Amino acid sequence: MNLVIQGPETTSAQADELARLAGATRVERIAERAFRLRDSTRNDSIGAWCEERRIDHAFIPEGRRFADLKLLAMDMDSTLITIECIDELGDLAGRKAEIAAITARAMRGEIEYRESLRRRVAALAGLAQSSLGTIYEERLKLTPGADALIGACKRHGIQLLLVSGGFTFFTERLKARLGIDHTISNVLEVKGGKLTGALVGEIVDADAKAAKFREVLQGLKAKKHESVAIGDGANDLKMMGEAGVSVAFRAKPVVQARATCAINWCGLDAVVNLLE
Repeated sequence: MNLVIQGPETTSAQADELARLAGATRVERIAERAFRLRDSTRNDSIGAWCEERRIDHAFIPEGRRFADLKLLAMDMDSTLITIECIDELGDLAGRKAEIAAITARAMRGEIEYRESLRRRVAALAGLAQSSLGTIYEERLKLTPGADALIGACKRHGIQLLLVSGGFTFFTERLKARLGIDHTISNVLEVKGGKLTGALVGEIVDADAKAAKFREVLQGLKAKKHESVAIGDGANDLKMMGEAGVSVAFRAKPVVQARATCAINWCGLDAVVNLLE
């Protein structure tokens, strides 16, 4: 296994020290603040050592190459973008605290996702449809490193899938803007220029995300090991389980515990460094 370490202030001296802890045979610098420690051995001290120094770390099998990937999937809210769109809509509706609390519980897996979404969308009833544009234009920002990750995927011909328990209004605009290949998300019902507090069609939940991932992977005639999935909430776990490498990005503890690796300190471009 190779141990990949990276962080906002990671140094070559830290890489050398960690190489000794992990019994690595060689240290390679792969970016300004990222290193690959060849032939490393897991031990219980590495996680705590890295956490104390704000270093992201991941054990990745030798020979896994980024250019060999066929599919990279990621969640939208709090992953590709920095906000939770539904929470921001709740702010415009004067109910942000209420909606954000439900969002947080759902992402931790404490509330069944479909029920949590219905409750949050219902709280938006009566909000002007134009509020969606306000959020997109004024509040929606890409997560640091998103452009670099998407650019790397395009250079290597890797298909991009954006999955979201959020809304088509946002995913379709991001698809067009960023050149994303596939999306799946929920549709808000609008009547008379206002949100009704209901959804149109089937709810995109954990099962739907996983099913879409499998569908695209099969359409590409790709194998599991040729895919990566990135998410932050409990409703991403089933999709992440379908991927060869699963990345918990600034994620809830339940997600970090089950992912291949976690990124807590770096941006999305750190995903590129995980593979050779």
